[in-house]
Amino acid sequence: MKLKLEISPNLAALMQAEIAAGEKAVTNAMREAGSDLKSAWRRQITGAGLGTRLGNSIRLATYPKGGESLNAAALVWSNAPVIVGAHDTGPLIRSRNGFWLAIPTPAAGKSTKGGRITPGEWERRTGLRLRFIYRRRGPSLLVAEGRLNSKGRAVASRSTTGRGLTTVPIFLLVPQVKLGKRLDLARDAERAIDGVPGRIVMGWVETRS
Repeated sequence: MKLKLEISPNLAALMQAEIAAGEKAVTNAMREAGSDLKSAWRRQITGAGLGTRLGNSIRLATYPKGGESLNAAALVWSNAPVIVGAHDTGPLIRSRNGFWLAIPTPAAGKSTKGGRITPGEWERRTGLRLRFIYRRRGPSLLVAEGRLNSKGRAVASRSTTGRGLTTVPIFLLVPQVKLGKRLDLARDAERAIDGVPGRIVMGWVETRS
């Protein structure tokens, strides 16, 4: 007697189809989760008033670069990690040399390099000398003898008689500054992670149907 066992449908083909469906589901889920997290972080940053330029520093990379895998992954990061991290944690900032932090007033204007201007750059740009004024209560000051132009910036006085000359506070001096926490990146990251299993299941079911 000769017996022949035949399994239909082919189990190997079924397993291969399941693996392919799983690879597609996992890869799509990670890509969607990474894209949603990138968008959420960008919205947080711009919504906190930190500007679209900083928001656009958020980047996304998914792996594998091509094809699909059960080990697919997504990486979301910032090209400006120090700035974004500072607004996310709200750190206490101290001067590097242990003295003062110089915070420019509106009369100081902005740096030609972008960002906050330093006392040294301000003196070079205006040709005026800064004078230190110590105050027991409140921040000490760096002031200059000049005038305010139409934009509210301190500039050298052109008057030979001293008319319009005034003492203008240019920098506030403080020993440290507590940066307020304006972001909560972990909240959005946790939401993205928590949503991955559901995305995988949904994608897997849709692939098989």
